[in-house]
Amino acid sequence: MSKILNLIRLERKLKRLPEVAKAEIRAGMEAAANDIVAMMKSLAPGNGALRDSIGWTWGKVPKGAGIVAAVKAQTGGDQTITIYAGNAEAYYARWVEFGTAPHKNGGMYAGTQNPGTKARPFFYVSWRASKKAAKGKVRQAVRAAARKVAS
Repeated sequence: MSKILNLIRLERKLKRLPEVAKAEIRAGMEAAANDIVAMMKSLAPGNGALRDSIGWTWGKVPKGAGIVAAVKAQTGGDQTITIYAGNAEAYYARWVEFGTAPHKNGGMYAGTQNPGTKARPFFYVSWRASKKAAKGKVRQAVRAAARKVAS
């Protein structure tokens, strides 16, 4: 029969792991989201409503927002962070990102030709450029949580 030394202490640390890990992972995800949002804002054309509409949330995104990424941590619970651009005022974020095709206008200017707009990507390019670093920050947070519990 083998005896595990300090079994009670080990069990106590293992029970603490989920809370500590959740807090550390949340902090890592928030730091990564802040970096991605900062890059998106720096690449967004202009300095008005579109730039100001870029952000991240743990909850529901604003009406009219386009979602770039919704990342759910594997710890369960409400660990889903969503990065978005656009809102009720800056509903045109996707048109700026992807551009528009030439088309005939309707309404007040019916029959006139709209030349379309050129794409000015700021949204997905930032996500793709930052994705690897964001994963690294979350991995670093998981390691920090494991170290905290172990000490």
